[in-house]
Amino acid sequence: MSQTTLIAVVEDDPEIRALITGLLKREDFEVAACGSGEDLDRTMARQRVDLVILDLMMPGEDGLSICRRLRGGNFSTPVIMVTAKGDDVDRIIGIELGADDYLAKPFNPRELVARVKAVLRRTRDLHQVVRSATAETYRFDGWTLDTGARRLVTVAGQPIELTGGEFDLLMVFLTHPQRVLNRDQLLDWTRGRSAMPFDRSVDVQLSRLRRKLADNTCDMIKTVRGGGYLFSPVVERV
Repeated sequence: MSQTTLIAVVEDDPEIRALITGLLKREDFEVAACGSGEDLDRTMARQRVDLVILDLMMPGEDGLSICRRLRGGNFSTPVIMVTAKGDDVDRIIGIELGADDYLAKPFNPRELVARVKAVLRRTRDLHQVVRSATAETYRFDGWTLDTGARRLVTVAGQPIELTGGEFDLLMVFLTHPQRVLNRDQLLDWTRGRSAMPFDRSVDVQLSRLRRKLADNTCDMIKTVRGGGYLFSPVVERV
């Protein structure tokens, strides 16, 4: 995985940027060191970036703005947001904007590497749930998901953009329809062994996915008191 993986590190502090870059290179990743959003834009214009490690607090365009712009431009590149702030509000805002993971400084180098590998496994279809559905199409309540293109289309034919985390979560429900899944299962199947028991990102992504699947006739993802969540539509794989 690492031999063909390019990671862009967007960090304005040269010492921290060099530290993260060196750490990832020791793990045999290719790394593009970027001091700003403009540097990132130039890098992504030249070559495919597999993952962006994005600092939140930067002069000029900050990490939240860059993340919002990436998602607004329909880039599917996964994002890990890194910040000196440990406030849950910052983390939740980052995830709401489409970040796939969040890590507060100071961080353990091993944890950063573990989270990088976990996000890459999920977003590059190496996880069992996602891999089993590669290049297939799912239909449910008139909606369609093309897993190869990661394209979700409503009954009316309107495309719905999904972040990497939302796609993984929807895949779990589509491969386990009409079955009660508890939070630990959702966390494990979407985030793997890097997930912490107090990780609330899956809750944010679940709320966001529910809004995108909003239907006037029914609530597709039902909450089961004391049990977890159930995807109610009948799912057809074609």
